[in-house]
Order: sequence, then structure tokens, then C-alpha cells
Amino acid sequence: MMRFWAKAVSAATAMLVTAPAFAQEVVAEAAPDSGDTAWILTASALVLMMTLPGLALFYGGLVRAKNFLSVLVQCGAIAAITSLIWIVAGYSLAFSSTGGPIIGNLQNAMFADMFAMREGQSIGELVFGLFQMTFAIITPALIVGAWVERARFGWVVAFSALWSLLVYVPVARWVWGNGFLFDLGVVDFAGGIVVHTTAGVSALVVALMLGKRQGFPRTLMLPHSPSLTVAGAGLLWVGWFGFNGGSALAASDEGAATAIIVTHLAASVAALVWLGLEKIKVGKPTAVGFATGAVAGLATITPASGSVGPIGAIILGIVAGIVCFYAVRLIKGKLQIDDSLDVFAVHGVGGIMGSILLAFLASEAIGGNGYAEGMTMGSQLVAQLVGVGVVAAYSAVVTLIVGYMVSMILPMRVSEEHERDGLDISSHGERAWDLD
Repeated sequence: MMRFWAKAVSAATAMLVTAPAFAQEVVAEAAPDSGDTAWILTASALVLMMTLPGLALFYGGLVRAKNFLSVLVQCGAIAAITSLIWIVAGYSLAFSSTGGPIIGNLQNAMFADMFAMREGQSIGELVFGLFQMTFAIITPALIVGAWVERARFGWVVAFSALWSLLVYVPVARWVWGNGFLFDLGVVDFAGGIVVHTTAGVSALVVALMLGKRQGFPRTLMLPHSPSLTVAGAGLLWVGWFGFNGGSALAASDEGAATAIIVTHLAASVAALVWLGLEKIKVGKPTAVGFATGAVAGLATITPASGSVGPIGAIILGIVAGIVCFYAVRLIKGKLQIDDSLDVFAVHGVGGIMGSILLAFLASEAIGGNGYAEGMTMGSQLVAQLVGVGVVAAYSAVVTLIVGYMVSMILPMRVSEEHERDGLDISSHGERAWDLD
């Protein structure tokens, strides 16, 4: 009997000793990595900074003084309305773990059930949702550059809300939410298709729908503050480190650090190329040209920042500087389309080029990261072309429909008198600058 009790006590003691260790092991495996979590939280702040205040200042400096404040208000209102939509339903429709290849469901509506680990990642679902929200914010805000100085504020807010839900959310599902384009093998590391193609193509459609500003192209409409534009571009450049580096979803040399390095390199090269072309074509390198070239490089490297090495980044920077420079001249000059702040020529063209060229530049022969298992340069090129084509066509059609739908209730464009007075006073009753 004594032996029995001795064995029972020994077994119970062993269980008490080992049980906590086992529990700690399970918790450790399920707990988010604190370093990765801290980085993604920081990256989220950087991407939000890209919209507020980076994009607002970049665009604001490019318009005439009487419209500066309206750009800031539009960027702020879009950030607010898309944040609400994202938390209420957008995130769940784009990234819910259940649902179909076209759209998700509402299992995470109102950010419900978001405290588990993100499947296959070292961060929590809530952190991932926050990070993705900042992308949902900046994408419709990019389109502001197409309608500045003439779009009615109410139409802007309503259009941006519907566009976010009907264009951005489904495309995010297709490419990043394990949708049908993801299954096809489409690669978009940080938004060349989801962000820049959707916004760029939609901006071109909106510019055509709205028509030209009064006096365009006969009247010279110079940026009222190139200094603010350069400051905004600087904030965009720094914020882009979170945009691309954060898309690795981990604080690592192979992912985040490499993406940041190639991002910076492409932006630097594109800015220098743009300045060189301005010197040749215009006679003087300009501050606005430097800022625009840098943003073109940033947009172009975005989809490929997880696939290419330094050689690929330099090539993309050169291509971005040259192609986007001439795209601006073609669209505004020869075609006379008033895409006022060159959203399609810079973001659309850049994002599309980067998305396609990564099929060549991801090759390990030139320092790229190679292709996914079963993919070759040829099959990757086909996947990228299909992805860009499907998203561009979908964005154009839905933008056209949404734009006209909203205009049936809220007029799309301000009156001629209000346009002459400037939107700061006519739409908001304030002046950005009290020069008296």
C-alpha cells in the first residue's frame, strides 16, 4: 500500500512540474512575435503618414493657392470614411479566412474575432487588419489628384466611399486575400496592382468624366508651392519604407530590410533620371520634377520590392523615370486629358510597369529572389499580364458606374463661378493662406 501511494504522489508531482512547462510551450507558440508586431505597428503609422500629411502636402503644393485647403480636407475626409468602411465590413470582405475567391464574408465585421494569430504569420490578426487599413486609406486618396480644383466635396466623399467598397475591397481579395488572382500566381508585394493600378486607371476615368478645368490647357496653371510639394514627397518617400518594408509582415533582413533598400534605390534613380530629362527637354531641373520622379520610382518598385535585388531596382528606377516622364507629356500635352496631378501617368503607369517587369527582374541571374515553385519567367509574365488586365478593366468599368451613380444624387462638379473663386472659399468657407 505504501508503494502504491508513493508512486501516486510521484506521478502527481511529475504532472504538476511538467504541466506548466507544457502550457508555457503552447502559449509561446501561439503568441505573436513582439519584434514583428512592433515593426508592423510602426509601418502602419508610416503608411498613414503617407496620406496625412504626405500626399495632402504633395498634392496641395501642386494646385493653385485658392484650392490648397480643399485638397487637405478631401484627403482627410477620405481617410476618415474609408477607415470606417474598412472596420465595419471592408476588412472582412477582403481578408476573412472563409468565403470565396471573389469576395469574403462578414465573419470579421466590426473587427470581430480579431485577437487570434494571423494564419501563417507571426503577428496577430488585429495588427494585420490595422496595417491593411492604411493601404485602404491611401488608395482612393491617390485619385484626388485627378479631380482637384473642380470636383464637388459631397461627390468626392460619396464616390470614395463606394469606390473603396466596390473596387478596392474586391481587388484586395483577389490578389492578397487568397482570391482567384492569387491562385493564378499573380505577385504584388505591396500594391502595384491593388493600389496603383486601381487608383491610376480610376483617376484617368474620373478625369475624362469631369472634363477639363477652366482654361486647360491654354492657361498656365503653375503649382502655388513647390516647396510644400517637395516636403510632401519627402514624407511619402519615408512613409514608403513602411509601405513596402511593412509588407514583409516581419522584421527581417530577407524581407523588410531588402524591400526598403530596393525601394530607396529605385526612388533615387528615378528622381535623378527625371531631373536629367528636364534639363534636356526644359532647360532646367525643377523641384517639382525631382519630387515627381521620386514618386514615380516608388510606385514602380512597389509590386516588385519583394522580388528584385539592387540591379532590378536600378533598372526599374531608370524605366520609371523615362516612361512616366513621357507619359505625363503624352496625357496632358498631346491627348490633353486633364488628369490634373498626373495620377495615371505616375502611379498607374508606374504600378503597371513594375507589376509586369518583375517577371523578368525576379530572376536569380540578376540578383532577384527567384520564382515561386512551379513558376517560370514565362508563366509569371502571363500571370502578371492577366492580373493587370483584369484589375485595370474592372477598375475602369466600376469607376464609371459609381461615378455616374453618385452624380445622380450629388453633382460631380462645382459651378463655373465656384471654380473661379477657388474651392477653399466656395466649398469650405476658409482660406489656406491669409496673405493680408
